[in-house]
Amino acid sequence: MTHLLVGVDTGGTFTDIVLLRDGGFKVHKVLSTPEDPSRAILQGLRELGILEDIEALVHGSTVATNAVLEQKGVPTGLITTAGFRDILEIGRQTRPRLYSLRPQKVPPLVSRERRVEVKERLNERGEVLIALDEASLERALDALQSAGVEAVAISLLFSFANPEHERRVAARAREAGFYVSASSSVLPEFREYERTSTTVLNAYIGPLIARYLERLEQELPSRTTLRIMQSNGGSISSAMARSEAARTLLSGPAAGVVGAAFVAQASGFTQTISFDIGGTSTDVALINGTATETTNGMIGGYPTRLPMIDIHTVGAGGGSIGWFDTGGALRVGPISAGANPGPAAYGRGGSAATVTDAHVVLGRLIPEAFLGGTMKLDAQAAQQAMQAIAERLGGSVEEAALGIIRVVNANMEAAIRVISVERGCDPRDFVLVAFGGAGPLHACELASALRIPRVLIPTVPGVLSALGTLVADTLKDYVRTIMLPAEEAQEVATTVLGELEQQGREDLAHEGIAPEDIRIERYLDLRYVGQAYELLIPYGYDVAQAVLDFHRMHEQRFGYSDSHERVQVVNVRLKARGVGDKPAYECREAEEQVDVRPFARRKALFTGAMGEALAYEVPVYERASLPVGGVLQGPAIIVQYDTTTVLPPNWRGSVDAVNNLVLEHIEEGESA
Repeated sequence: MTHLLVGVDTGGTFTDIVLLRDGGFKVHKVLSTPEDPSRAILQGLRELGILEDIEALVHGSTVATNAVLEQKGVPTGLITTAGFRDILEIGRQTRPRLYSLRPQKVPPLVSRERRVEVKERLNERGEVLIALDEASLERALDALQSAGVEAVAISLLFSFANPEHERRVAARAREAGFYVSASSSVLPEFREYERTSTTVLNAYIGPLIARYLERLEQELPSRTTLRIMQSNGGSISSAMARSEAARTLLSGPAAGVVGAAFVAQASGFTQTISFDIGGTSTDVALINGTATETTNGMIGGYPTRLPMIDIHTVGAGGGSIGWFDTGGALRVGPISAGANPGPAAYGRGGSAATVTDAHVVLGRLIPEAFLGGTMKLDAQAAQQAMQAIAERLGGSVEEAALGIIRVVNANMEAAIRVISVERGCDPRDFVLVAFGGAGPLHACELASALRIPRVLIPTVPGVLSALGTLVADTLKDYVRTIMLPAEEAQEVATTVLGELEQQGREDLAHEGIAPEDIRIERYLDLRYVGQAYELLIPYGYDVAQAVLDFHRMHEQRFGYSDSHERVQVVNVRLKARGVGDKPAYECREAEEQVDVRPFARRKALFTGAMGEALAYEVPVYERASLPVGGVLQGPAIIVQYDTTTVLPPNWRGSVDAVNNLVLEHIEEGESA
């Protein structure tokens, strides 16, 4: 029987679709429909003629992220312990901009009239000091109903130590007809502000995600299984995504990192930096064997403590608009032309100069080869849009285009430094995996700036996030706060992890994962006594060894450690991973007497050693025609359906055994 699996990634400009049938790939892109992302998905599936044949669809969604960034979630209420109504306002009492004379905090997602209190109190060990007062609970629910609330977040003091009061409040709120998000289910760990913020985020977007997934399921065949990518790089069922919507906040970018790790491993690379440029933003992440994770995320200024891949995002993409600030300096992004009207070159009414338009002007994007020739770019419109930038700079249109590329590259370079240099890792030790619609256009120039010696361009770089959804494992994260000195934590940590493991195995079995396909990963959050932050340390049932590992990791991350300082075990964490079948790359032998011929030549401009614009007669290659073992010398342009790869001067490229394109910088004096 033929198995048809589909991966979908919804971006700000394009919706990417990857078909996996009997080990073979097929890719497709359609313009996104931000007002209802499911429309673009269904349109693409119908264009491919596969809507009725899909066995499973895995979806990386931006619905949750956009709802938070645009503050378009549902009316949300918050129930807290008496005296803690204003925890969202108080926060950590930190200023977002330390030196701003007029600091402004992001307003809370729940206004004060929708924040209510109930009388109850636990101590830090979960012991009841004040029993839950049912009358105060009824008054709180009545107030929320009068305020027109649709979803309710519940975050009671020390509920992570004893969830009984929260469970009773949650049960009564569900009876009253609210969508309920309880912190003891969403995030049972300490830190009241972050726990409350995460729970509120889950409530704020939960009904939107539920309705969106229901609409999508109604349009899909009844036998099609729908799964959703999480921020941690694993997938969950659509039913689980409805109740724990906050786990999908970085769904799409996480899928890209998973895809990058998968294709790099096929080429023999384990230390990589994923570099994903879409139409609106650039996402970068460090993969040091496995993707680096964090539990200190921030979405739209709101903290979330749910595990997620440590992705740094900047507002720089193919649709990013060039503009001038009040000091007359050229800036690029974060405002984007999006999918509609899009860059001027799209010919859909856009008039502002974007990064895409700059590449068209520089001859790096070939108008008649865009999206495999299915969408022709308007070079004249790109020139006209760039003219306004050129006039302001007092130079040529080409110089203006190079200026836009230099500025946006600087933004991207800073992003890569955040996840590498600032994490104690040297980018020169890594391979840059470039993908997204615009990643291969910028990768070599970024690698040169950071002295990264090698760039990998996957076979399907423009839709790698969609591929990532298909190779992602089913993944569940669990956490529990124990807050004990390391020398007293061995027995408690082992007991709690045993309980979490049982829960993880049961949850994965409910998701249809066979017992032999379940892998368990155990971790401890450790810190020096008195610190306000922790490090995540793998745990092999020996706390003393975990402490030694903590000292080493602290030295790498922060430049110092103290083996005589007392260490505290804050949280125990467990990952339950359901390992699925991965598509296998076919390794091919290099052809003898490889002859690599371009199908065209065109003028393209690059930046010279002194910053000047240098014109080259550049060969243009079709990616699909490049044989294994074929070698290209820069400058060159490689076109394919989902992206264009730019090989600058002093770079060379070759096709490896799994058909990935490996680009290397040629040092001065080295033979090309």
